[in-house]
Amino acid sequence: MDVDLAVADIAAAFGEPARSRILFSLMDGRARTSTELAIVANVQPSTASVHLNRLTAQHLIQVHVQGKHRYYSLKGPKVARALEGLSVLAGRPRAKFVPKTPSRLRAARTCYDHLAGTLGVSLHDGFLKLGWLPDYEVTANGAKAFGAIGIDIEATRAFRRRFAYSCLDWSERRPHLGGALAAAFLTVALKRKWVIQDLDSRAIEVTSLGKRELSARFACETT
Repeated sequence: MDVDLAVADIAAAFGEPARSRILFSLMDGRARTSTELAIVANVQPSTASVHLNRLTAQHLIQVHVQGKHRYYSLKGPKVARALEGLSVLAGRPRAKFVPKTPSRLRAARTCYDHLAGTLGVSLHDGFLKLGWLPDYEVTANGAKAFGAIGIDIEATRAFRRRFAYSCLDWSERRPHLGGALAAAFLTVALKRKWVIQDLDSRAIEVTSLGKRELSARFACETT
């Protein structure tokens, strides 16, 4: 397609107010459901679906399917930079997304048998930042680091389940680590008293020892 026409199509996708609200709401890096984005855009769900299809077709957003749910996020940093530039031209900042999840559950909790919440997302980011899990395959350095805390990578890989994958966090709307490796990590964290699980909820408490160890070993930010 001619570049001028392609630019015009993208500009038209940006240019509709409801679609603009959808795009700007996704600039915080978190994913949203179509229902949430319909509320953000102030349109009916059926209308939101039309807008989301248009934005997807223009490669401005992408869809993440998790169970029965579909989440939408920006299609990479180039889209975010374009939106940031438009914000500068508009001369007014956008309101930040404020999660309504109870603070204790948002900070740290279990997602079935692995860590979730702010803690889970931070660990996921730390593993990737350290270069241990490119494309969710463990490197030699990663295997050595996990082995140092008692996780046998080959034994973990032998379980009849996915080894490691991106699991979209429902409160942070960013990925935490799922799979056999994540389950093994939670087991170790509980055994070493880095975290303590509530008896009557999914909430997880990070101990003082855990804060030190998780930060030093895994570049994990804890609060």
